Amino acid sequence: MEILRPSLINISGRVYRRNTIKEDQYEEGEEDNSYMGPPASEQFDEEEEFCDSHSIEQNDKGFSCAIDVPSVLYKYIIGRKGETRRRLEADTKTDIGIPKQGVEGQIVITGSQKAAVSSAVTRVELLVQSFRKKQPFTHFLSFALNHPQVQDGFLRFKEEVLEQCSQDHGVDGSIFQNPAKLHLTVGTLALLNDLEVTQACKQLQHCQDFIKTITEGKPLPLEVTGIEYMNDDPAMVDVLYAKVQVKDGSDKLQAIVERLVDHFVSSGLMVREWDRVKLHGTVLNTLFRKDASERWTLSQSHWTQSVSIKMDIKSEPLDTVSQHKDGH
Repeated sequence: MEILRPSLINISGRVYRRNTIKEDQYEEGEEDNSYMGPPASEQFDEEEEFCDSHSIEQNDKGFSCAIDVPSVLYKYIIGRKGETRRRLEADTKTDIGIPKQGVEGQIVITGSQKAAVSSAVTRVELLVQSFRKKQPFTHFLSFALNHPQVQDGFLRFKEEVLEQCSQDHGVDGSIFQNPAKLHLTVGTLALLNDLEVTQACKQLQHCQDFIKTITEGKPLPLEVTGIEYMNDDPAMVDVLYAKVQVKDGSDKLQAIVERLVDHFVSSGLMVREWDRVKLHGTVLNTLFRKDASERWTLSQSHWTQSVSIKMDIKSEPLDTVSQHKDGH
């Protein structure tokens, strides 16, 4: 870790330094003993600021706080043979109740002091945030690009490429996107249970106001024309993207997707990967190949074709999050 520029984690508006953790390989069903936090000898102060992202309630036994954590992340809080949970409990002088593996529920933290419960909640959140980033994405946020005109233009492009380049290594119909699944990717999400899917849909509904403000409540005409690739060597291409831009040359579409990503990142449901969202609509990917055991690259210089498709996208109500399947 860079000493002067440590990795930071933002949780509910507060920034924490991310300590280096040791990760062990483990079999399915075996718990991981990775732990993030201060040494057991560190004492917390009675005047420590209480976490404000969760409600800490007082009861007959002291104080308690319930945290929503997807069941797939329980093992990182438990640790191998319960070591992580025991150390957390010893450090903070709290009890951490975790549902059985595979059972969705809340992790309940109880303690005699409010500051102790607050400290335990923060450390559990740090663990959850850290290991959530390592989960494969399950959903992606997107705009559909499957307008009939776009599909027709895409199919013409596919036909021309196969006609002119079918003899080239790795070029066949299976590497092209399904026309019905053409979409403009905004960002990916790891939604680990039904509750998080519901939360994501609600967050998307909250985005309607700023989208209407940016578009002034009017349809936003877009143009899909040309293709591009994102790697440095044009002779080694494995993915091609359609270029998408607003017809009038404005940055309204970019403004919408940046606000969407900012909103989902602030909600904790998305991790920002880049400073600026790269708008792209995948038209070809060698991972779509029926036999995807080997990812072949393609010599793009042999078949740089221009796909010219025009369409209008209206500012329709947004109420769904696209679930990831093949075809991203």
